[in-house]
Amino acid sequence: MPMPDTDTTSPKFLRDKYAIVGVGETTYTRGSGVTTRKLGSWAVRNAIEDAGLKPSDVDGVLSYQSGDSTFGTFIAGDVGIRPNFYMDVFGGGSSTEALVGMAIGLIEAGMCKCVVIFRAMNGFSQVRIGGTGARAAAPVLGDALHGRAYGWQSAGQMFSPTFMRHMYDYGTRPEQVAHVKHFHSCHASNNPKAYYKRRFSVDDVLNSRIICKPLHLLDCCVETDNGTALIVTSADRARDCRHHPVLIRGVVGRCSKPRTDMHYQHGPISTVAGHYAKDILWPNAGVGPEDIDLTGSYDAFTFTTMLQLEDYGFCKKGEGGDYVSNGTIRLGGKRPNNTSGGHLCEGYTHGVNMVVENVRQLRHDADDSCPVGQDGKRQHTYDYSEGGCRQVKDCELSANLGWANPGTGSAMVMRRG
Repeated sequence: MPMPDTDTTSPKFLRDKYAIVGVGETTYTRGSGVTTRKLGSWAVRNAIEDAGLKPSDVDGVLSYQSGDSTFGTFIAGDVGIRPNFYMDVFGGGSSTEALVGMAIGLIEAGMCKCVVIFRAMNGFSQVRIGGTGARAAAPVLGDALHGRAYGWQSAGQMFSPTFMRHMYDYGTRPEQVAHVKHFHSCHASNNPKAYYKRRFSVDDVLNSRIICKPLHLLDCCVETDNGTALIVTSADRARDCRHHPVLIRGVVGRCSKPRTDMHYQHGPISTVAGHYAKDILWPNAGVGPEDIDLTGSYDAFTFTTMLQLEDYGFCKKGEGGDYVSNGTIRLGGKRPNNTSGGHLCEGYTHGVNMVVENVRQLRHDADDSCPVGQDGKRQHTYDYSEGGCRQVKDCELSANLGWANPGTGSAMVMRRG
């Protein structure tokens, strides 16, 4: 079992000092019919209840602010939190792990004792990531000057050249990365709250229509309306909370390539920010890729999962296609990935649901369809056939790999306390 580090001059000193004690979600749906204020307060209340805390126990509020989000102070007032610190951070999908790192810093600095992090979005019915929907019209300003003018309006259009180059450099094939959708959909079929519960085959993916070469429709994540939340506090306080502690070993927040606006000007384009982030993550966490039992790798698209798993060192560069297609990442495999179905199948949350899932996995309490015993705990069968279990047996260490774009990423290692 990894042990805490006692060197107070190094970030290693923070190993196991903080924990995620509460997780909360709304339903994952299309057409929520409510505001993001409602979704955010719903998820935050669920997280507070999950932790066994009261709103007055929480004194910090952080959010990922973008699109149709509601500011953290509004959510705090609605649920009964009076913040000693609040901040709404704008950013991409690498925000989740970065916000956990910020929460640790706030508590370490003595500004807060317990911090809630939330993301609320009507990602289907209002601001759609693909550039369509109720609020699609937007002026070409700021970063958009480097993209939209060249036809790069959606994430798929912006990210697909990285995958194209990977195919050229290493011979990666679309059918290999289509396995990501297949395996994640198998996981989602055992997740009662997933938006898509159908098990998709590799052929289903390859036969779906092309969105932008080489991306097929089923290579892309599902757009949903939802709210999600996490609660971070000290490991000492975590022992008094409701669930088995899930300790934070190390965090990397928004590590980037030398350029992020035009990352392709600093090659190789088939390398993503995880190439740099791994040199922070693994030394600070005191473990390596080989020690990890399950991963939550950002799957805005099938290939984003592959690229990250490769650059964080779970396989050699160029071998990502084989890694994601040979059964390693499926339930029952050596290192399952996105056991809830992730963004491809459960719902799109900018990465929060992947942390929620790994927290539950490390508690050994994945919310699947396994029977609940008299003690109130699920009696996991480890039968991963359709509609069955999705708990990873005896898991102790997880890694979450966040993604905003090929040039920016974040990551976090957690362990069962």
